[in-house]
Amino acid sequence: MAADWMPFSSAMTAAGHAVRRVDLWRYLDCCPMEMEEFGRAFCEEVRSADAGSKVLVGYSMGGRLGLQALLESTRVGEDLFRAVVIVSAHPGLPTEEERLMRMAADAEWAGRALVGDWGEFLERWEGRMGSAALGVEPGTGWGDRRLLQPRRQAVARSFMDWSLGKQEDLRAKLAKVRCPVLWMTGERDEKFTKLGEEVAGLLPAGRLEVVPDAGHRIPWEHPEDFAGLVRRFLDG
Repeated sequence: MAADWMPFSSAMTAAGHAVRRVDLWRYLDCCPMEMEEFGRAFCEEVRSADAGSKVLVGYSMGGRLGLQALLESTRVGEDLFRAVVIVSAHPGLPTEEERLMRMAADAEWAGRALVGDWGEFLERWEGRMGSAALGVEPGTGWGDRRLLQPRRQAVARSFMDWSLGKQEDLRAKLAKVRCPVLWMTGERDEKFTKLGEEVAGLLPAGRLEVVPDAGHRIPWEHPEDFAGLVRRFLDG
């Protein structure tokens, strides 16, 4: 939820950076939107925003969507973002078989999100993360997902339109990105750290930061450390 980013926004604002928190669900409120279409729509919004250099920060699914926007900017030869921070995100499944399996699994999640018991859906969704789901302390900004129930249609659409199975393998395209990219993973999130090591090696100006004693939700497990890492990256 956009509200999740309030503590980060406050920390960055105090350091002199203006932050715009993006409500991703609104892109799916009325109708479907494929990932590449999102990239185009988001870039158009960024172009129409206030003047000045732009830095894109995206976490998990938002990180995957951020990559679509970054690649759209690269495709049209535009330096829309001066830097990018990607947290706990996947660059794409490499085989068609894996993508088909993921789309099938996400179709089941979409059904649960759309018509199932919302509390049971949330409990199952949290349970899938296993050891990477470290506890998020109260006051760190991670919002109550029960508040998303009125937007369950958009959430269900995200499992269909923004499924990892619908995303192409972006590795080859990321090798063409020239702007600085900080790719961040948690030490205990072994799967995504391995992916981060691979992707950071492909990015011409990429750097991997593995946060100690962190799982998948770094910005909320270690909010002060996360904001500090982003500030130092931008200052550098």
